[in-house]
Amino acid sequence: MADQTTEIKPKKRKLTKYEKWWRTMRRFHRFVMQPFYPYKKYGHTKRYNDRSYIIVGNHRSVLDVVPAAMATDKPIHYMAKKEIRDKKIGNWFFNKCECIQVARDGTDVRALMQAMKYLKEGSIVCIFPEGTRNKTEELFLPFKSGAAALSIKTRTPIIMMLQLEKIKAFKKSRVYYSEPFEFTEFYDKKLTQEDIDRADEILRAKMEEFYHVLEGMVKDKCK
Repeated sequence: MADQTTEIKPKKRKLTKYEKWWRTMRRFHRFVMQPFYPYKKYGHTKRYNDRSYIIVGNHRSVLDVVPAAMATDKPIHYMAKKEIRDKKIGNWFFNKCECIQVARDGTDVRALMQAMKYLKEGSIVCIFPEGTRNKTEELFLPFKSGAAALSIKTRTPIIMMLQLEKIKAFKKSRVYYSEPFEFTEFYDKKLTQEDIDRADEILRAKMEEFYHVLEGMVKDKCK
């Protein structure tokens, strides 16, 4: 009699309540929001699902949270200033997304520790280093320190998310996603304030570089 073995399939992990909420929100975006707020992806367009990441982007609109969320199938924890909680809708979003509350000056140790905890758990953290929406003609507002130091301390790759224009209804926006990169030159050393400042400068320079890469891609597309 032939030996018959039954293949036992591994049980699927049950989604947490938080993960289910994010799945619902992505479906809402796909079928309800995206037709009214279309956007085109450039650069690295595959989902970042394999590990924890820090998404760093420029900030032009409250809707900038959307292209960040569309970069992955995993839940995202946004770093957000506490003033967002002053309004009912902001407080609802803050609680639902389990945002990380930060002070305006960017020197919030508790926020850094909370972000480190999420990254060690395999989650994704999103940071807008400008700290607030850029309503000026400048390319970027002055950066708040924190994103580079968090990346170095947790050895977590950074993904840059750059947008040319403010997200508006019925107007296609363009979003560039970079390949993940790390500050490996700062690993295995005791960080000084000079190191952190230099890492911040490197991050800003890279974001400026890829902003102009996106500009070039869009111009070539128009031609």
